[in-house]
Amino acid sequence: MKAYLKVFLKEKFPRIFSSGIYLIYGTKDVMNSITGKNDPLIPPTRLMFDGPRSIGEFRRNGEIFQGYFQDLCGLKPDGHFLDVGSGIGRKAIPLTNYLDENGRYEGFDISEKGIDWCRKNISTKYPNFHFTRVDVYNKYYNPSGAHLAEKFIFPFEDESFDLVFLGSVFTHMLPDEIENYLGEVSRVLKTNGKCLISYFLSDEEVIKLMNANRSEIDFKYEMDNFRTTNLRIPEDVVCYDESYICDLYKKNGLNILRPIHYGSWSGREYYLDYQDMILAEKIR
Repeated sequence: MKAYLKVFLKEKFPRIFSSGIYLIYGTKDVMNSITGKNDPLIPPTRLMFDGPRSIGEFRRNGEIFQGYFQDLCGLKPDGHFLDVGSGIGRKAIPLTNYLDENGRYEGFDISEKGIDWCRKNISTKYPNFHFTRVDVYNKYYNPSGAHLAEKFIFPFEDESFDLVFLGSVFTHMLPDEIENYLGEVSRVLKTNGKCLISYFLSDEEVIKLMNANRSEIDFKYEMDNFRTTNLRIPEDVVCYDESYICDLYKKNGLNILRPIHYGSWSGREYYLDYQDMILAEKIR
């Protein structure tokens, strides 16, 4: 973890890094916090299919992204938030303590087990948190899906949300699919609303880092506007040409709020998180 990220997290989440945490909480409370014992809003590790596989990392990652939503994206307590690819609720859970009664959370995912758990454990306690299962086809994650991603319509009205988030979604989708999804993101965003989306992005610097074996992922197969590690199932993991993605944002009336927040995956010296992230604002 580089200095930039350390400073950011220490400022936003001092309890995580404070050596005085045991002065604030009793030892038993600290252990319960770490293990998730007696916390109905932490799923069992066997259900953590979409990222961290430990309770501590699950909790910590959710808190980090809550910081991004508030401080980077400007989400307010009464904001309306859409989580595309909501998984097992890792991003939703911290927001239950932030969004007020006028706030709204909507999440959808192709995973039935993730949606079921979130409905039973989050929506029953927080009625303004809703989870929808969508049966969208993905060759890697949902090969029996009934709906094609390149034609899928988000189940929400125009201009419904202040912030739309997609984490590790476009890293598993092909060009026609993300072109449709970006159009849908723009459609459901309010004017001046924002979207935060994670990617693996390539430019000249990244290509050099990959060729020097400094990146954690080697996207060695080059396709039209993207690279992949798996020719048989390209959706396994996808890296997009940065200029191609930037053109798509412009096409859909989304103004990229620079700088692009590059990730550590590529071997860059400076980064914010693991994946690259683009924050943009709807301008029309």
